[in-house]
Amino acid sequence: MIRKHITEQTAIFFSVAKWVFLSSLIGIIIGSIVTFFLKSLQIAEESRNTLPFDYYYMLPIALVLTVWIVKTFAPSAEGHGTEKVIEAVHKKHGKIDAKVIPVKLFATVLTIFAGGSVGKEGPGAQIGAGVASLFSDMVRFSPEDRKKLVICGISAGFAAVFGTPIAGAIFGVEVLIIGVILYDVLLPSFIAGFAAFTTAQFLGIEYTYLDVRFYQNVALDLPLIFQVVAAGLFFGFVSDILATSVSQTHRLIKKMPWHPYLIAFAGGLVLVGLAWIFGDRYLGLGLETIKDTLNPDPYFSKDLPWYAFLLKTLFTSITLGVGGSGGIVTPIFYIGATSGHMFGQLIGGDHIALFAALGFVSVLAGATNAPIAATIMAVELFGLEIAHYAALSAVISFLITGHRSVFPSQILAMKKSEMLEVKVGEEIEKAEVDLEKLEIGRIKNIKERLRLKREKLKAQKSRKSATRKDL
Repeated sequence: MIRKHITEQTAIFFSVAKWVFLSSLIGIIIGSIVTFFLKSLQIAEESRNTLPFDYYYMLPIALVLTVWIVKTFAPSAEGHGTEKVIEAVHKKHGKIDAKVIPVKLFATVLTIFAGGSVGKEGPGAQIGAGVASLFSDMVRFSPEDRKKLVICGISAGFAAVFGTPIAGAIFGVEVLIIGVILYDVLLPSFIAGFAAFTTAQFLGIEYTYLDVRFYQNVALDLPLIFQVVAAGLFFGFVSDILATSVSQTHRLIKKMPWHPYLIAFAGGLVLVGLAWIFGDRYLGLGLETIKDTLNPDPYFSKDLPWYAFLLKTLFTSITLGVGGSGGIVTPIFYIGATSGHMFGQLIGGDHIALFAALGFVSVLAGATNAPIAATIMAVELFGLEIAHYAALSAVISFLITGHRSVFPSQILAMKKSEMLEVKVGEEIEKAEVDLEKLEIGRIKNIKERLRLKREKLKAQKSRKSATRKDL
């Protein structure tokens, strides 16, 4: 018995030591490469001022060039990054073409430089996963070990981009399967996330953390709790609109009988036209607009229209649909923060910035089906005081979004309502709600209620008859 105990503990010790070393090493490497990516993005955005015209006039040409680069050198780099990594983990044991790393980096910088409405976290996660896959192939890891290391790469890339190591680690193990957290990858994901985040900081990346404690006047505010519940419902509908818009736009564009380069050029022209009409605040990363909504001083967001989140959804759907390269989480933050700002203005009061912060993480929870990572991110970015409100809003948004996602390759392992018949164990894009069974279930419930009612009436009549006989 003692021998078995010692053997077990020894094996666990060596396994932990192995993954501590590997995840630390891969986190440092990914942190260094993501730092280069982030600094390249910064230089690209700053160089816009050197152009003799508005930078977004470059969009038609930049999108055509992006499509050509991706199709020619690394077709698997298409799309918004994280989705392709999820697909690789589920279908290829994490096998990712090494050419994705430079191609995704350059294509994303080009798209964002020209004003494409995409984010930086998807490429960060895909670059991190690509580095982990390449490293696994170099040292000849087994498919299972490679898969684990690639998941660590997702966490490391996400943590290094946003400066949220804990949320990054949880996101990497939560986003793959809806309703399941991969506990066997939790430790290496945490370590990889911290290593990448620390490396990026050491190499000069600065992160923005916003303190929202200004909003809280009392420890428990019941009216505010009811407002947060309503906000969670609203953010769930916003997440549904976003996921549906991105998927339907992609399908619609794919059906067009045009050459991909012509589609990309036409999409760029449409975005330029929209920028002429509505302004350029919906192009690129949109980080300044996000900061304005989270600022307690209403002066900074006074010119923000109520429909800003709908326009950002449109800009992002078109950019990704026509072949732009970049992530979708940064646009999700923009959509969440601006929709939260609108909700805060609608209900009035002094909590507009709070609802912008809640929207920031709650739309992430709904659109990506990652409520735990979103709640932890709220704490890391905005402070501990927001935790209970963020958790409430994020989970409600996650449920209200339904069986939809901006990552169609996610595996569905749970039903979001016991009243629905949904296929589980498959990709979420194939998880159809069986309406026929739902209707049958309703009919059965009605019949059962009628049967019980008849039995109750029959029992009452029997008791009345027995009473009369006794009299």
